[in-house]
Amino acid sequence: MHTLDLLLRQALLPDGSLAQIAVRAGKIHQIASPEANLGNAKTVLDLQGDLLCPGLVDGHIHLDKTFWGAPWHPHIPGDSVKQRVEIEKQLLKTVTVSVEQRAAHLLEQAIAQGTTQMRTHVDIHPEVGLRNLEGILRVRDRYQDYIDIQIVAFPQSGLMSCPGTLALLDQALTAGADLVGGLDPAGMDNDIQGHLDAVFQLAEKHGVNIDIHLHDPGELGIFELEQVIQRTEALGMQGHVAVSHAYCLGMVPVELVRATAEYLARADIAIMTTAPGHLAFPPIPLLRKAGIRIFSGSDDVRNAWCPFSKADMLERASLIAYRSDFRTDADLSTAFEIVTAGGAKVIQGAIPNFTQGAVADFIVIAADSVPAAVATQPPRKFVIKNGQVTVCKGELIGPISLTHSLKSI
Repeated sequence: MHTLDLLLRQALLPDGSLAQIAVRAGKIHQIASPEANLGNAKTVLDLQGDLLCPGLVDGHIHLDKTFWGAPWHPHIPGDSVKQRVEIEKQLLKTVTVSVEQRAAHLLEQAIAQGTTQMRTHVDIHPEVGLRNLEGILRVRDRYQDYIDIQIVAFPQSGLMSCPGTLALLDQALTAGADLVGGLDPAGMDNDIQGHLDAVFQLAEKHGVNIDIHLHDPGELGIFELEQVIQRTEALGMQGHVAVSHAYCLGMVPVELVRATAEYLARADIAIMTTAPGHLAFPPIPLLRKAGIRIFSGSDDVRNAWCPFSKADMLERASLIAYRSDFRTDADLSTAFEIVTAGGAKVIQGAIPNFTQGAVADFIVIAADSVPAAVATQPPRKFVIKNGQVTVCKGELIGPISLTHSLKSI
């Protein structure tokens, strides 16, 4: 019998059963009863009935924008997206800590909270060129044993209204960005057709997916969604387009939402929501019933847009449940699915599940059920990535940090 890489004993699975999980070569090798003899393993953890859950997926974050690792920056209010963009530019000019250092601080925080897959948007515009992207690419390489990171080349300052950005997005996709982004074709660029045509043309040229920020409100936002749907279907990009925020879906009459949801589902366009505390947001149950893939993310973490958040996707699941008035165990489990399998399906990463051959990305939580974990957000005892223990009691271990040894667990 070959030695296993990892053996998890007395693990409480999300379905409520106790089991042993044997891991080899980064994947689940066997799931057995607590009494079974699965042989020897290089690392053995007795979870003593703690909950073993899939790794969390942060489907929308901005690693390059954070002030994490730099001194505290008081929030400066702004009434529009354009104002916030300019405020952010000015504030970031005063930060002496590099984008790579700040992103690493934030990323370690996310990893410690159990995030094993991530999609980050990175600003691309003439004032920064590809510097932010280059920094995030280095961070991605550095932490590749801890987390899978997908990068969106994001025109935060506008596309058609910011000369030079289109060429830079093209260069960013050649340099290593995985997706092309967009932002408020009407609100930022006042050119819906030009903006969307440019984004979809870049996607077609480079063979990449699309993730568009859409803050534009009400019926204007619905019209823009219709334009995204038309281009998605025309280019055969069903399943390869996401729209982030889509506040408009929470701002119009329910009949219009249902009709739009039907078209979004037909085009297989995913919707990202953070369930923000101050804004209307898409009605999650209605969209899921229509067959739309819903995912979530931390979005702004201690940056010029927002002073809050700690990049904890279990906390985000709780916020989604709270703002959606989710109270039953089934509803709380839905919120958890949005920050695990829901996100993984959209970013086309490893789908977390407990079956033989599945990728061994796990978090261990001191809770007796998934609904309880969503409601109370207990600390993560361990994080496991590709079958390797990467976090112990909130601290990274392995190639990045050697402050903890598994021998002391």
